[in-house]
Amino acid sequence: MNTEKQIEFDKIKEMWAELAVTQGAKEKIRETVFSLSEREVKKLLRDTTDGRNLIEKLGTPPLQSVDEIKQIMAAAKKGDCLTPYQLERVEKILVAVRRLKGYLERGKMYENPLAYYEENLDVVEELQDSISRQIRSGEVDDYASKELSQIRGKIVRCEEQMKQKAEQIMRTAKAYMADQYCTYRNGRLCLPVKKEYKLKVTGSVIDKSSTGGTLFIEPAAVSRYYEEMLQLKIGEENEVYRILYTLTAMTAAAAKAMDENIVMIEKLDYIFSKGKLSIDMEAVEPAVNMERRIVLYNARHPLMDRAVSVPLRFEIGDQVRGIVITGPNTGGKTVAIKTVMLNCMMAQCGLHVTCEQADICMNNAYLCDIGDGQDISENLSTFSAHIKNVLEVLQEVSQDSFVIMDELGSGTDPAEGMGIAIAILEELKKSGALFLATTHYPEVKEYAERTLGMVNARMTFDQETLRPTYQMVIGEAGESCAFHIADRLGMPPEMLRTAVAAAYGEEAASTYQFRTSENTAHTARKRNTGKIIKSKKEKSTTELGKKLKRGDSVMLYPDKKIGIVCEPINEKGILRVQLPGKKIWINHKRVKLHVAADELYPADYDFSIVFDTVANRKIRHDMDRKYTEEVIREKE
Repeated sequence: MNTEKQIEFDKIKEMWAELAVTQGAKEKIRETVFSLSEREVKKLLRDTTDGRNLIEKLGTPPLQSVDEIKQIMAAAKKGDCLTPYQLERVEKILVAVRRLKGYLERGKMYENPLAYYEENLDVVEELQDSISRQIRSGEVDDYASKELSQIRGKIVRCEEQMKQKAEQIMRTAKAYMADQYCTYRNGRLCLPVKKEYKLKVTGSVIDKSSTGGTLFIEPAAVSRYYEEMLQLKIGEENEVYRILYTLTAMTAAAAKAMDENIVMIEKLDYIFSKGKLSIDMEAVEPAVNMERRIVLYNARHPLMDRAVSVPLRFEIGDQVRGIVITGPNTGGKTVAIKTVMLNCMMAQCGLHVTCEQADICMNNAYLCDIGDGQDISENLSTFSAHIKNVLEVLQEVSQDSFVIMDELGSGTDPAEGMGIAIAILEELKKSGALFLATTHYPEVKEYAERTLGMVNARMTFDQETLRPTYQMVIGEAGESCAFHIADRLGMPPEMLRTAVAAAYGEEAASTYQFRTSENTAHTARKRNTGKIIKSKKEKSTTELGKKLKRGDSVMLYPDKKIGIVCEPINEKGILRVQLPGKKIWINHKRVKLHVAADELYPADYDFSIVFDTVANRKIRHDMDRKYTEEVIREKE
């Protein structure tokens, strides 16, 4: 029994999770269940109120996702060297902590208790300043240390000297150059020298052009600078790693403060997400009691359109433990009982409720049976599913539980269903639980009316528009209005008269006031329906074969070529056709008779003259007279 899904609390959680920023808060939201501690529920509700108040006073809090920083901190704790990118993420989260700390600091002026979580946030200023000073744009900054600045300065000067020397040699040996520019090949500064002059330039051949006519030579004078630059690069790399390891060590040393920051950000994100949800749903903080009393003033279903939803007034407790709700099928009974349980569960999870005012009791279990519950895989009918759920409810119910049951006793014989419905209500009454049940059985209404601790209620219904008003009137039993609804929707009077007579007798049928209008008569007319078309029997290949015979002139589609049938159609609907220079096999559906053979040839015409080659005809002639080893070859 998945109560959360049946009353649609899972959809509330989805809306709630979308308002959270961190993955930790989202996971906590998905795992949230109602609390059994009165003190904890009141604390959770106060947090929601404080979070909403801060958002309304100061705007959305500057929260940031901390999922990536968790992995970075884990790497730092293991001793891995953090990259400049990872260190920038550490700095970014510290900036977010500083901003959040400032946001909460401003909240203290409103004496908001939530603002004092600011004291649990640590900006770790030394670490943030060191990273911001030494890491920039995803790299270690030139001025991260004095030594790194000097080394990179020498590298720049060395590269300039290499370039100047290469350009000097190029000007001196201009006649030997294939182009008038220097280029880098495999990281080496080279001159483009014509192949025939390779001995005119002293140096090492690094690469050559695709045609082989140009050699890229690193001059010997330049290579000396290159070796010097390699030494400088090694020094630069060592200094960069020294800086990165130093910053990583500082990050690891601040791990405790960072972990506390992460925990606090996720906690605040969870609280503020409740405040955001309260604002979005225009909800209020409910009162919580231990007196087994639920009072909802102008409550509405949080998932319904506010323009359509009509506020519901509801009260149960004190002397009344159970309410039996009746009314028409479209009267909003199911919505009403879901609204009550959903608001109660939201309150016990620390969420504000969609009411103008609410006083909600603590419940140790939320149990329900809603929907037909049919399951083909388990071979469960509607009635079987209801009974299965009901038995589970009765096993778990206690005096501190809240139970809702929809269409009690439905899905079976009305007389037996009525008896089962009363038996279930009797068990719920004995348990002492608060419960709501919807039904259509008049006997159940009578049972509720005469039973101590139970009352009837009805959902009001606009008989003109056939729309529910979602208003519950406690203390009155409702009618199903089935005949009225059927009448309004256009059921013919003769059908309604038969229905009333079957339900209440011929006398009631004769006095029933039927609605007479043109619409009713129009609705009763039979509508034209589609006509079933029987498929035509396909002609057999035998019938098709009678139409096409050897020698017939035929047209082939879609090319519209003319050919002559040389082999009639077979059992698969394929025939052979002679075309100029070849014979082909083709489906009969692509062939149409052009001129019959009877019109083209005499009755005893020898078709071998048309279809056989001269060589094959000679072989056939020989075969008719004597033994021969010749083979007839068909030309395709």
